[in-house]
Amino acid sequence: MQKSTREITSHLFGGLCCYLRRCMFSILSVGPVPNHISFIMDGNRRYAKKRNLEEGEGHKAGFAALMSILRYCYELGVKYVSVYAFSIDNFKRKPKEVQSLMEMMREKVEEMLQQESIINEYGIRLHFIGNLQLLSEPVRLALEKAMRVTADNNQRVLLICIAYTSTHEIVHAVQECHKEKWNGVQATKDSKITNGAFARTDKGLKGNGFDMHFQDPCKEYLNVTKACSNVTEGVEGAGEQSGLYEHDVEKHGGNYSEAEITSCNGLVGMTENIEYKQGEVPPIKLVDIEKHMYMSVAPEPDILIRTSGEARLSNFLLWQTGTCPLYAPTALWPEIGLKHLVWAVLNFQRHHFYLEKKKKQF
Repeated sequence: MQKSTREITSHLFGGLCCYLRRCMFSILSVGPVPNHISFIMDGNRRYAKKRNLEEGEGHKAGFAALMSILRYCYELGVKYVSVYAFSIDNFKRKPKEVQSLMEMMREKVEEMLQQESIINEYGIRLHFIGNLQLLSEPVRLALEKAMRVTADNNQRVLLICIAYTSTHEIVHAVQECHKEKWNGVQATKDSKITNGAFARTDKGLKGNGFDMHFQDPCKEYLNVTKACSNVTEGVEGAGEQSGLYEHDVEKHGGNYSEAEITSCNGLVGMTENIEYKQGEVPPIKLVDIEKHMYMSVAPEPDILIRTSGEARLSNFLLWQTGTCPLYAPTALWPEIGLKHLVWAVLNFQRHHFYLEKKKKQF
């Protein structure tokens, strides 16, 4: 009986808190609501040490805090949430600790896909951002499965940065841009040579008595230029003998007309021009790099929150946070709560006009 009373009381209290929280979010929604909030989850190990917990318990408490903060964000109306879960530099930690973290992450991701989880409640799409090839195969397969399962969700988005650093993201984007530009140049070169210039040459020369049945594009080019040289030499020879180069081509040019000469000269010039342009790789532009960034699936963050009082970015979203305010509460990550989120949103709303003005200047 006493246990049942406690459960009823706890349920009523939870319902009251939820109602008050929604009322507060309704008031906050009168002002601008951030579209994307990023979190650097710092302080899990210090939390465990502070409370004399076993190794790994701090990270479990951190996962519970993440679930709570996600619910608050989505209730407020924030669509995108990104979290810094595991840096590439974290692989330098003790192998046992890294293995424990990876196993816990695999388990938690599988829990998130359960029917009654927050993922299904809010229609969240999962993105795992970073170099996933650095992860062990079981972990990578679990993450890839989670992305496939939630691919059709479009109400909310959760981006979990794992095996990630911003410098690696930028280098990867530049490499992908260069690869794309180079492949485009090669494809254009092949298509223009095989399908463009020589297709037109074949058509033009066939109409003037030249038969082009070659398979090798290089042989085609050599034979065409040779044919054009013969045409030009024949006309020039006739011109020298008669002195009537411009007016008596048909009479003295050895059956070569002015149209044939123009066609051949145009072909040689066009082919040389194509070869010159093929050697040039188009420059990489800002939009090209941003298209290949891991974080291109989400807009730039409106707020960046780092717990434990640290004001460092620790190689997280360096490219995307040029005009993003940083809020650094002294609470460790497992201690983060509703009050920290509300204060960060209020601070964002207070400086919203100034931040939007700065964004337009970039």
